[in-house]
Amino acid sequence: MPQPSALCVYCGSSSGRHPEYAEQARAFGTEMAKRGIALVYGGGKVGLMGTVADAVLAGDGKVIGVIPRQLVELEVAHPGLSELVVVDTMHQRKTRMYELSDAFVALPGGFGTMDEMFEMLTWAQLGLHRYPCAFLDVRGYYRDLRTMMEHMVDESFVRPEQRDNIWFGEDMTALFDWMEVYQGSYIPKWIDTSSVSA
Repeated sequence: MPQPSALCVYCGSSSGRHPEYAEQARAFGTEMAKRGIALVYGGGKVGLMGTVADAVLAGDGKVIGVIPRQLVELEVAHPGLSELVVVDTMHQRKTRMYELSDAFVALPGGFGTMDEMFEMLTWAQLGLHRYPCAFLDVRGYYRDLRTMMEHMVDESFVRPEQRDNIWFGEDMTALFDWMEVYQGSYIPKWIDTSSVSA
């Protein structure tokens, strides 16, 4: 596929324990703006969410935030975005972010980041989209998650091809290069029919 036109970034509403997380979020947003890739994200101005958004804006890039009404105050909605979409529910938020994007990247984050990214991985597994999904592994943050995914493959819950469709790494240039040549493919999910009676 060509370079994404709009990249959805999932990341923490806090900045984490180490300054490298914010440094890499800032560098990632700067690189997105330089490449002319719009940012789609959760709409907050705090934590890594705010850092990556501010970096894209500082580079004269486009930033679209999507946030539920109940989180406008809790996550402190960013007031300076190109566009802020306020929705009613978390489900609407995830759907709208998907509709606006053609690639998905997870920076370090917590439960929300995992929830959002794994929904996109599941949709890819089911053939609902063929967009690239990647984890930017700052400070080895996703090392254990990658090991867990390999375990899922070893135990025959995930196909090797499905795991191979996911990018892990710490080199931003390599990530953007990978997205430009990514060829999405649908690998049917295993369905165990051995316990289903005729």
